[in-house]
Amino acid sequence: MTVAKQLVSVRPEELRFQFELEQQSYCDLKVTNNTEHYVAFKVKTTSPKKYYVRPNNGVIHPWDVCVIRVTLQARKEYPPEMQCKDKFLLQSTVVPPNTEVDDLPQDTFNKEGEKTLEECKLRVVYMPPHTSSEILDDGVKQTNPDQALQRLQDERDKAVRQTQQLQQDLEILKRKRNRGGVEGFSFKFSLLVGFIGITAGFLLKLLLSTPSTD
Repeated sequence: MTVAKQLVSVRPEELRFQFELEQQSYCDLKVTNNTEHYVAFKVKTTSPKKYYVRPNNGVIHPWDVCVIRVTLQARKEYPPEMQCKDKFLLQSTVVPPNTEVDDLPQDTFNKEGEKTLEECKLRVVYMPPHTSSEILDDGVKQTNPDQALQRLQDERDKAVRQTQQLQQDLEILKRKRNRGGVEGFSFKFSLLVGFIGITAGFLLKLLLSTPSTD
């Protein structure tokens, strides 16, 4: 029988986990059968005690899709420099039609004989947590300087954009007033000036509180 060059496609091409102390994190792998055959798969990892894989093996029907959830177990400490050397290997091979996972022989994924056995290697990437603080051993929160600086800069940029938009709205109202016939202009004008004042004050506060990057 003729078998396609690539039995399955796997997305994403790497396992990315949001790493946070004492919290589980997961990544879903979408495995697609690219053939008209039944394809069996098996997932292996270099660190089986750190990850929970379900299903870790199975059979995908022709042109069908299987979603594999890989869960990173809760960790008590951060890895050095948030680097990870763990690897995953997804093996796939063609099996007879209507084969069920319980029917797979023990040597299904052995590299012997003339059967086609494909392998897809996946690396692991740890992503920093979304929060900008870390919990110390004594329970006190310590702000991460880089993350705090980025947050302040984002808020500052947002305030600048809002101020620019309000100034544009103010100019539009001024032009309408000059043309005459704008009902309630004084009230709208007062509100707009008030908003600009509040935003400008918030912007000034952010500028003064943003740590220097020099």
